[in-house]
Amino acid sequence: MAQTLTGVETMKAAFYKDPHKMSVEEIPYPEPGPGEVTVKVACCGICGTDYHILEGDFISPYPLIGGHEFSGTVHSIGEGVSGWSGGERVAVDPSVYCGECYHCRNNQFNHCKNWNAIGVTLNGAFAEYVKVPAKNLYRLPDHVSFEEGALIEPLSCVAYGLNRVEARFGEKAVIFGGGPMGLMLLQAIKTSGVSEVILVDIAEQKLELARQFGATAVYRNDESLDSHIGPGKYPNGFDIVVDATGIPKVIEGMFRFAGPRARILQFGVAPRDSKISINPFDIYHKDWKYLGSMALMFNFYQAFFAIEQKRVDIGSLVTRKIGLDEFAVYMASPKDPKDCKVLVYPGR
Repeated sequence: MAQTLTGVETMKAAFYKDPHKMSVEEIPYPEPGPGEVTVKVACCGICGTDYHILEGDFISPYPLIGGHEFSGTVHSIGEGVSGWSGGERVAVDPSVYCGECYHCRNNQFNHCKNWNAIGVTLNGAFAEYVKVPAKNLYRLPDHVSFEEGALIEPLSCVAYGLNRVEARFGEKAVIFGGGPMGLMLLQAIKTSGVSEVILVDIAEQKLELARQFGATAVYRNDESLDSHIGPGKYPNGFDIVVDATGIPKVIEGMFRFAGPRARILQFGVAPRDSKISINPFDIYHKDWKYLGSMALMFNFYQAFFAIEQKRVDIGSLVTRKIGLDEFAVYMASPKDPKDCKVLVYPGR
């Protein structure tokens, strides 16, 4: 039998109305359907994907309530849902798979032919409440904060990327991009036992954060970069090369640092119509693997355990906390280079 908390009829939500257009509106409370739970959102992270949605260069429909990195508490429970009680603290995997198509039945769930994601193609958590499939809930123990819970999702994407790249003990890695995902990748790759992990960016604030998170070295991506990580210093190149920027010019330039049999991970989300030039002879001759990393695939426990056991420090990535009414203004403003991870608190 459905358990719905009475007395809540409407909520505030931030909508992407069209490219470059947002608004905060009062809308009906999202009643959970069969197999669903409505979550009261504690906080929700702003992701690079949210900017792509706002700019109109992602797969998302309009209008849409964004927000896919979130935590909160169980608020109301739909029919057929068991094992959950009101008030339980949760994090939510936003990925929604059909479980019946060819890719789902071939263990390629993140390529489900009917793939959806809360906050990307379905209404998400830049709102006071959000309804989700009950099967997507993960319990948060009291010693894991809501902030950490919200960041399990991006760390899950990192876990999937790390699984794809197969980092090995003693290898050398270089990461391009020192945003939140690049810094999570830095910490995660370190746990695999690599001997060196270097981070490259153009912003001194990001390079300083990378130093704090244990990068072997950090360098600006400018005309001096080759003198630091090129053949003169690394004649055998790097075993792992990662793009966490999504910037075509950066992606095109990173291949020159890849050594023989390197794994090159395309983690950053580039614009859909972007192009890069790669020498196919180099791919053949150097035995490279150029790997994509699309979202996540049941990696929540991997990320959760890494957070719980303090293998990664994601709480320190949070540099700003804002309310829902500030969100649209923040997204329309120039990015502050001092910001790393920004969390939205709909209840503020």
